[in-house]
Amino acid sequence: MAALIPIVMYGWIPVVLYLFVRFPTQRAVIVSLIVAWQFLPQVSLSLPGLPPYNKMSAACYGVLLGTLVYDTTRFSSFKPGWIDVPILICCLCPIASQVTNGGSPLSPTLNQIVAWGMPFLLGRLYLNSLDGLRQLAIGIFAGGLSYIPFTMIEGVRGPILHQMVYGVNAFEDWGQARRMGGWRPVVFMQHGLMVGLWMMAAALVGFWLWQTGVLKKFQGRNMKTLVIVIIIAFLLCRSTGAYSLFAMSLVVLFSAKIFKTSLPLLLIIGYIIFYLYLAASGQFSSEEVISFISQIFGEERAASLGFRFQNEEILGNKARLRFLFGWGDSGGNRVYNEYGDDVSVTDSLWIIAFGVNGVVGLTSLFSSLLLPVIAFCFKYPARTWSNPKVAPAAVLGIALTMYAFDCVLNAMTNPIFTLIAGGIAGVVLKDTESLKPKKTSSPLPRRSLSPQKSRMSTTHH
Repeated sequence: MAALIPIVMYGWIPVVLYLFVRFPTQRAVIVSLIVAWQFLPQVSLSLPGLPPYNKMSAACYGVLLGTLVYDTTRFSSFKPGWIDVPILICCLCPIASQVTNGGSPLSPTLNQIVAWGMPFLLGRLYLNSLDGLRQLAIGIFAGGLSYIPFTMIEGVRGPILHQMVYGVNAFEDWGQARRMGGWRPVVFMQHGLMVGLWMMAAALVGFWLWQTGVLKKFQGRNMKTLVIVIIIAFLLCRSTGAYSLFAMSLVVLFSAKIFKTSLPLLLIIGYIIFYLYLAASGQFSSEEVISFISQIFGEERAASLGFRFQNEEILGNKARLRFLFGWGDSGGNRVYNEYGDDVSVTDSLWIIAFGVNGVVGLTSLFSSLLLPVIAFCFKYPARTWSNPKVAPAAVLGIALTMYAFDCVLNAMTNPIFTLIAGGIAGVVLKDTESLKPKKTSSPLPRRSLSPQKSRMSTTHH
């Protein structure tokens, strides 16, 4: 069955082109990216002169080709703005990293563009409105619902589906999948932690769409029932880190609903920035954190976190030797023993970005994720987040923040969250140019934020 892999991977491009013919372009983009991310195999194929061809690049290449063929005017309507500067620096930073370390900049730069730049650009092109983000929120919720049968199967039988469907294992260490008397589902993703984070986002989005009345029914079924089902499915993913992120998100949402404040969200963003500052500068001490985790979650969890912090400390010391632009892809960011063996483990996205692309790469990466959320909080104050038009964008911004928080501990690259960042960035720029939020302490009138008809292209080619 391994022969199915190239058929599915290369065959995904014409599937995306068909979706552009079959659906409005905005919907085609959302469906293409979410379905690809959830169901394409966890493999990497070689292409001459191009970065490795994986599920992320397959999704992005297909959508970009569809845009070039069927929606070319979309590019001419794109207007760069100040909020795009961090992602531009993030994509070009590998050039400086490679040149300062004597390496070729082409492949690492292309990898960075595919991993981060393309999803962000697609968000800017297609989801740069409140209605566009509403469509994405519904798509994420629908994607989470479609994943439930697969997570249930693996919750009982272990991570078997990738092997059954594609003939190869995407996840070898079953010990990491054994949790809480059952199995942590992996399905077609890199790790069970990634599935847990994805299902957390889908459950969170569904909950807020139901709470704010954006959706009362979905596919003819009551939203309350579906939300209960997806929350239960999320809890059965057995990811304690995702549980914590979900709880934090609920605090943020209800603080906005009851107290009309976005302060908890801004404090979380501030914590992420402060932690990265301390960790990158070498001022972070893990002892108190490990002691606290041990009391709350037990010795096993604390030991795992302690091992991670120890590795980040030695990797951080190595990264600071090339503080500005990092070590590039030479492997110099790793730590080796006297025999030349790599003795370091990189669990977190931040330490990978810091070691490979230095403080410039680290700062630009997290700025591209968090700056749109910060700007959104000022353009749409928390008192508007319960409004049916603003609610989807608000909950997506919170989910994006939780993803950035998770990247401090894990290295789970997910293009859907970068897509969200691009969409919110587009909304911020559009508001700056054309909308004047009313200066009032009361919620905005419903009619001023009432849902508008979708501006998605409905032309079939």
